[in-house]
Amino acid sequence: MAIQKILIVDDSKTELFHLSDILGKRGYSVRTAENGEEAMRRLEEDKPQLILMDVVMPGQNGFQLTRSITRDPRFSDVPVIMCTSKNQETDKVWGMRQGARDYIVKPVNPDELIAKIKAFD
Repeated sequence: MAIQKILIVDDSKTELFHLSDILGKRGYSVRTAENGEEAMRRLEEDKPQLILMDVVMPGQNGFQLTRSITRDPRFSDVPVIMCTSKNQETDKVWGMRQGARDYIVKPVNPDELIAKIKAFD
């Protein structure tokens, strides 16, 4: 089933706007959350088909949140793509160990992002 509904989790309003704009223009239905608590509420309200997850956020960081989501039986089938400025190989490896299925570094190349999303269709 083609991915339509995407949840973007990022504490930067600028980044949320930028990513929402990229995805919205390509026909995706986008919801956003600025922290872990809000992300969990969004997940329970309307389960997305994919999550774009920032790493550096106040409170629960993206690694911790990804681990919580991917180990929750209700949401374990939702792929998580880490979307972060942390571009070290160790960060990528750690993100994948937490349950992320892919990793993209900011600033995001729109074509690369869409290709990564389409890989889950």
